[in-house]
Order: sequence, then structure tokens, then C-alpha cells
Amino acid sequence: MAIRMAILAAALLALALSHGAMASDPSLLQDFCVADKLSQGIYIQHLRWRGHSLRVNGLACKDAKDIVAENFFFSGLHMAGNTSNRQGAAVTAVNVAQIPGLNTMGISLVRIDYAPYGLNPHHTHPRSTKILTVLEGSLYVGFVTSNPDNKMFTKVLHKGDVFVFPKGLIHFQFNYGPTPAVVLAALSSQNPGVITIANSVFGSTPSIPNAILAKAFQVEKETVDMMQAQF
Repeated sequence: MAIRMAILAAALLALALSHGAMASDPSLLQDFCVADKLSQGIYIQHLRWRGHSLRVNGLACKDAKDIVAENFFFSGLHMAGNTSNRQGAAVTAVNVAQIPGLNTMGISLVRIDYAPYGLNPHHTHPRSTKILTVLEGSLYVGFVTSNPDNKMFTKVLHKGDVFVFPKGLIHFQFNYGPTPAVVLAALSSQNPGVITIANSVFGSTPSIPNAILAKAFQVEKETVDMMQAQF
């Protein structure tokens, strides 16, 4: 009996640890942990261990007596983003940087505006799944699975439609219509991050050597030079 109980306890512990390891954001251990924007960067710097600063993932909590309703509030998603750029799209983010009360909540929001034929180019969110709903217009959207299949799933969305982009996978949205489009999207992280593929590959600092890029993409170095010049 004792052996069975020990095995059961070990199994439950393994399950609990595996759940924690899969979580994108720090788990909530109290009602809320309003981010202290005056703390050092995105790390808790004031913890000490044997004379050394400990760098802890996440944001420090404000003192409970300093928390007000505004810490859970944001206004501005009724305003269209400025799409007068080369891609013809604008993202208005509402994450822990805008609402400190989102700290440890594991959720955030974006509004995306698209000019006619505007594009939210291929990108990925390393810490988040995204669920998107169309408020106005129509979009051609898709994502690509990981190696070795690299299978693309696409769909044309209209007003009221919903689409999910799995965590970490490359995805895009394109307004193929002659009128503007607007979406709202929720993300499963207080700080989902974004990696725009073209910017990262061709616009990194310092630049990835063009010989490496030419070999990776199987093109001439002159083509790589032309691509890097765009970023």
C-alpha cells in the first residue's frame, strides 16, 4: 500500500511539474500582481542571494496599497492604427506594457488595421497562441507547420469569422480586398513577443553574412544584398 501511494504521489508530482514547464507565463500565486514599471527592466533586480542579484523571469509586483483601478485599464482600441507604411498594416498592442494588471495573467490583446491590400507579414509569437476575429473587411490568412512537413493552412475570413494561429508557428494576414479591414486578436501571454521573419533574417544587427544567407536561400550574393538593402 505504501509503495502504491508513493507511486501515485510521484505521478501527481510529475504531472504538476510538467504543467508548469509548459506554461508560457509565470503562474499566478495571488489575486493579481500588478507590474511595477519602476522596477529594473523586465526582471526583479532587488532580490538578493549570498550577495548577488537574482534575475527572475517576469515583472515585479507593485505594493498592494499603491494599486488603483487604472492599473487594469486601457483606452484606445476604438482608434484606427496608422497604415501609411510599406506593409499597409498597423498593430495596436494591449499587453503588460500598456496594462500593468496583466502581469502573470497570461493574456493580452491586439487590434490590427489593414489598408486595402495591406499585409501583416510572416511572423511568429514565440510565447503565444493567437486567436483572431475579423471586425471589418476580409482577410486571407495562414500559418505554416514546422519541419519537415512545412504544410500551409490557409483560409479566407470575413466579418465575424475566427481563426487560430498555433503558438510559435509562422503566420500572416493579407487584406486582399479594396476596402480597409480590422481585427481583434487575443494572445496567450502577457508579453507574447513577435519575430518578423524578413526583418530578422535580412535586417539583423549585425547583419548575417551574405554568404551564409546566399547558401541558405540558394541564391546569388547580389540577391541577398538587394534584400538586405530593404531593411
